[in-house]
Amino acid sequence: MTPFEAFNEVDIRIGEVVRVELNEKANKPAYKFWINFGELGEKTTSAQYTKLYSPEELVGKQVVCAVNLGSRKIAGFTSEVLMLGVDREPGEVVYLTTERAVTLGSKIF
Repeated sequence: MTPFEAFNEVDIRIGEVVRVELNEKANKPAYKFWINFGELGEKTTSAQYTKLYSPEELVGKQVVCAVNLGSRKIAGFTSEVLMLGVDREPGEVVYLTTERAVTLGSKIF
């Protein structure tokens, strides 16, 4: 498989954060997210975005997520997607988003 083919295997979509709570069981500070992907439905994840954002700041934001990596438990919470971000400083994670609003569930290519 070529690197391009491998990249195309990852299903990356746009979702909208509808709910955020502190994941109190996590070893490192993290939030629990509920994200709406339109026709794909609502999916959950846990991610370490606590240093730069309050839960209220994140609700309503469009985020970029890998949706086909399978689910796993993170501190007792089911994580169904990987919310993509980048470190600004160690421990300061900035979420990836779109430059303009797009249809929920839109596929990244």
